Amino acid sequence: MDTSDPRAHDEQQPKDSALPQSLPSGIILAATPIGNPADASERLRDAFRAADVVAAEDTRRARQLARALGVEITGQVVSFFEHNETARTPWLLERASAGESILVVTDAGMPSVSDPGFAIVSAGMTENVPITCLPGPSAVTTALVLSGLPVDRFAFDGFPPRKQGKRRTWLASLEREERTVVFFESPHRVGATLADAAEVLGPDRQAAVCRELTKTYEEVLRGSLAELASRTADGVRGEIVVVLAPAEPGETTEFDVDAAAGEVLAMAEREGIRVKDAAARVAERTGIARKALYDAAVRLQ
Repeated sequence: MDTSDPRAHDEQQPKDSALPQSLPSGIILAATPIGNPADASERLRDAFRAADVVAAEDTRRARQLARALGVEITGQVVSFFEHNETARTPWLLERASAGESILVVTDAGMPSVSDPGFAIVSAGMTENVPITCLPGPSAVTTALVLSGLPVDRFAFDGFPPRKQGKRRTWLASLEREERTVVFFESPHRVGATLADAAEVLGPDRQAAVCRELTKTYEEVLRGSLAELASRTADGVRGEIVVVLAPAEPGETTEFDVDAAAGEVLAMAEREGIRVKDAAARVAERTGIARKALYDAAVRLQ
């Protein structure tokens, strides 16, 4: 992959000197609409107009959004997506350090939330580059409030593992989770994921499947995991957010050891530590014997 200076390859337009330079220098992460362009903020419109560089997950979609908002991007537009994020970050930070404003946008929602953005924030902090954020639409919070489930405490867990074994292990780690859990899922896998959830977490656990949020065909399916698994068995269309109800406080079942072992494996993978060390930490929190947790985790692998 060519990681040379993108000025040689990416589209660039002359900057209108009459535009007000209202943006601060540094990295500016901006939320974009998750479906309805009317949800864009005035700050996003101004940022599109005034940014020296727009680093976009998809440059064509960024330009389409700007046109839908009635604004013209006058700065340089470069691609900034999963496969070039690491290579392009140093160049963007160099521009930001030189006093330019770098606007980072993804196809929908907030950069770095299951989208590109984390790498540049992390590197920018290390190099003391100014970083700010333009808040806006969020599929996570929109789904939460539409789910009808408790929203006072919640966790966001990205996308579930694709392989069934790892997915069931991940689900087992949520068996005693007392917070509402939000996650994204592919429309083609959501039925299988909900079927696994009904088996691992119990068919009566409540959930919501939110589809095409803020768009014309927005739909929210609410019910038990068993009901939702049946309704989505043949797949669904559109962008999907699933909201899972919390376990009842203090709830215990015969699967407690396996559920805690699922937490062990999830922690080990997430934090890059040994299963034995993760078992010790979970054992301290749950009171379950460390050896029993370790043996169960090994069996689940």
